[in-house]
Amino acid sequence: MFKNILTLVAAVIGVMSSAGIASAVDVPVVGNVEAKCVIVTDTPGVYGNPTPSELSTDAADGGVTPIIRYDVIQANFYKAVITTPVSFSSSPTLSDVVNWQGLVEVSNVSDAGMSAYDNDKRTYENVTEFDLTIAGSTWFKATTKADYGYNKAFPSGTYRAVVNAECIAL
Repeated sequence: MFKNILTLVAAVIGVMSSAGIASAVDVPVVGNVEAKCVIVTDTPGVYGNPTPSELSTDAADGGVTPIIRYDVIQANFYKAVITTPVSFSSSPTLSDVVNWQGLVEVSNVSDAGMSAYDNDKRTYENVTEFDLTIAGSTWFKATTKADYGYNKAFPSGTYRAVVNAECIAL
């Protein structure tokens, strides 16, 4: 019996060796990608309160418009996607609807050719997209306005909202 088991094991090992199956190993490969598109908050936004029912980042309304800078190292590989708010991230309790408006525009550029970004932008709902076709820095301003209900005043307190800025690889 022991002799038969040894013969069987030897036969299996022989078949495996003749088939070239000795062992197998998965070897990991790792790569790191450094950002070629960097987003920086240049100016944080501040809401002004020009009327009791309105909050606005427009300077004419007493606000400060947020400015976002995109630094692009490699042209034609990224798009800027900037989303203006449609709700407050924190606020006092509100009992009525808030109507939102947002506008994203180029405010400054490091290369004159970037001025065309405003003409070529795509806007849908509260999202604006810009193809970043030139290497360098572009500053975008994101003006937002919130109107509260019909003939209602915003309750006193602190209101916060977020402009989301992304750099999407194409």
